Amino acid sequence: MNVKKLVAKAKKGNKEALVQLIMARKDDFYRLAYSYMGNEHDAMDAMEEMIVILYEKIEQLQKNETFYSWSKTILVNHCKTSLTKRKKMVLIDDWQEAEDQAAEIQHSYFQIEQQLDIQELLSHINEHQREAIELKYFHDLDYQTIATITNAPVGTVKSRVAEGLKKLRRQAGGAVNE
Repeated sequence: MNVKKLVAKAKKGNKEALVQLIMARKDDFYRLAYSYMGNEHDAMDAMEEMIVILYEKIEQLQKNETFYSWSKTILVNHCKTSLTKRKKMVLIDDWQEAEDQAAEIQHSYFQIEQQLDIQELLSHINEHQREAIELKYFHDLDYQTIATITNAPVGTVKSRVAEGLKKLRRQAGGAVNE
């Protein structure tokens, strides 16, 4: 294989000549890419990108006999650029993850605070009213089901809920709605 002749053909737009040049040293390119990228997938991606760059810039090659050193330089530069971008992306991903965790913690804290406020309010009503309100509004049960669970008539359950809500409204300053 005459490297100079194949490079000359590749410079004239002959894709097959470029493929022959690359395939002749594909194992060398792969090992080089792998040594930088650390895994098969990224090494293959780097090689693909190198091929695109070689195809686009082959006319810029000054000396045809230096094709392999030139192409390896392009491969190494692409690997370094990819690794730099990856580090930046990891930092951005880490930052986003930390921000998400902070939001979750804040949300959890807010929920706990709300639950404590609700529990504080519920402590001001009697046990039957609290049970009826919790079953109605926290567990979304209808009056008939609550009556069955508490072994009380439906009218009594409705009364417990209504009276409990009135007390809660007074305690909370009118903020609780039915």
